[in-house]
Amino acid sequence: MVVDTTICGLKIGDRYPAHVMGILNLSPESFYKDSIVTPDRVLEAALQMVEDGASFLDVGARSTWRFSAPITKEEERERLLPVLETLAGNVDAVISVDTMFSGVAEEALKRGADIINDVSGFTADPRLVNVVADYGCSAIIMASDKLPGDPVGLDAVMDSLEKIILRAEKAGVGPEKLILDPAFGRWTDEKLSIYDFETLDDLERMRVFDKPILAALSRKSFIGEVLEKPASERLYGSIAAASIAVYKGAHIIRAHDVAETADAVKVAGAFRSLPAVVKAESYEVSALEIKDPKDAFREMRKLGATETGSRVMQNKSIQLALKIRNLTTTEALILKQEMLARGGDAALERDAVSHETERTDVLVFGTLLQFERLCNKLEGQARKLPLIADMVRECIAKRKGPEYRYSR
Repeated sequence: MVVDTTICGLKIGDRYPAHVMGILNLSPESFYKDSIVTPDRVLEAALQMVEDGASFLDVGARSTWRFSAPITKEEERERLLPVLETLAGNVDAVISVDTMFSGVAEEALKRGADIINDVSGFTADPRLVNVVADYGCSAIIMASDKLPGDPVGLDAVMDSLEKIILRAEKAGVGPEKLILDPAFGRWTDEKLSIYDFETLDDLERMRVFDKPILAALSRKSFIGEVLEKPASERLYGSIAAASIAVYKGAHIIRAHDVAETADAVKVAGAFRSLPAVVKAESYEVSALEIKDPKDAFREMRKLGATETGSRVMQNKSIQLALKIRNLTTTEALILKQEMLARGGDAALERDAVSHETERTDVLVFGTLLQFERLCNKLEGQARKLPLIADMVRECIAKRKGPEYRYSR
């Protein structure tokens, strides 16, 4: 799972520095009023962003804030198209256009836009995917099902992106043309901040798609919730979030504050380790950092493994080490023997083996499947081993539950 591609002449991937995408906001309805650029200042603002470190510029004329007043497609065109004509040939950056509509996108591409950024993931206007395919341009697709950004939780984000990728490739969009956006922000009432925390914390899971990852975090609501500050006072929180995103694997950071974000991105990128890959002759070996069984399932399906076989094997892909404290010596020895019988192992105090101590802590090692089978076996054992089985199950479940992981 090594991302290495070229988008509009720019190298993007795990081996290259992350890029900054500056936001050129033409919409007075936007949630962050200080970001709005008037048409007479667009070129000046664009040139400044490029000087500050932006290699992409994202031009948007329609606010995607869910509380903003709607505008017509004609209003979107009237705001957007003259600005694209102003930027054409005058700015040394890749121009992205933030729109959900095929007609607007087609006119933008004719006026020099390089990328279409669709926050609806080709769901608002099904024809947009055909426009992208026909023009052979790159596209940023945001996780969406029925409404922009509506998937709740990272599993739902991953499922949504997988469907959008398949739809796009079926329509003729080259797989190397897609950039993935996991949809940070309060797009729906159900999408609480804990789900943004989960997505950012486990962002590296998206590497399974082998595509560039864009993180649009700038001054978003989850940052405001942590800081208890309005959008105008979320700069430092946005920089912190951008740094984490780059460290976790993001390749492009979409930002209002380019200069500050560019510095943060450089520092975070210096700490991000390169993936382990070895190539010789026609062979390649790469280390996969799989955090979730569903991602192992996706990798196996990409290989051509059967769906049934992939489902059977996915719980063998995650290796866990659990520490269980204060077991009786007898309980510890039973647990070790049962885990050994299932292909795992356990370590305990030396004196426990000879019953020279009454209680011991135990380190247990195994796959998710081995722990599942261990717990099923312990349910029928004596002493407190059924309780231990319940505790092990609960501990494993807490690794996944955002309601627990990000409760404060």
